[in-house]
Parts: sequence; structure tokens; C-alpha cells
Amino acid sequence: MAEAKKANWFVRFFGAIARYFRELRSELKKVVWPTPQQVLRNTLIVLACVIVVGVFIWMFDFVAGEGISALITAVKG
Repeated sequence: MAEAKKANWFVRFFGAIARYFRELRSELKKVVWPTPQQVLRNTLIVLACVIVVGVFIWMFDFVAGEGISALITAVKG
């Protein structure tokens, strides 16, 4: 019995690309997209967290800078 002939690389390559996009479309249909209100609420939460962390970093930087300045002043005499 003769072995089935494989398709050339061109056909296999573009067949794989087509399969990828078919599967991608299938998976995207399963996604539960957030409502605009959820997006807004989540965005505001992220912005608030960024601001809070930024303030903590600024405070640490300020205190560390003042501490180092005081240490340098104390060492210089």
C-alpha cells in the first residue's frame, strides 16, 4: 500500500496559519468582556494604587535623602 503524499511546506505553513486564526476566533468567542463601568472602576482602582505607592516611594526617598544628608553633615563635622 502506497504512503499518502505530504503536502508541500507552503500548503502546510499557510494551513497552520489558517488553523491558528480559526482557533483564535473560537477562543475569543468564549471571553467574557467587562462592561464599561467595570473598566472605569478597575482603572480608577489602579490609578489610586499607583498614587498611593508613588506617595510611599516619595516619602521613603525624602526621608532617606534627609538621613543621608544628616549623616554626611555629621561626618564632615
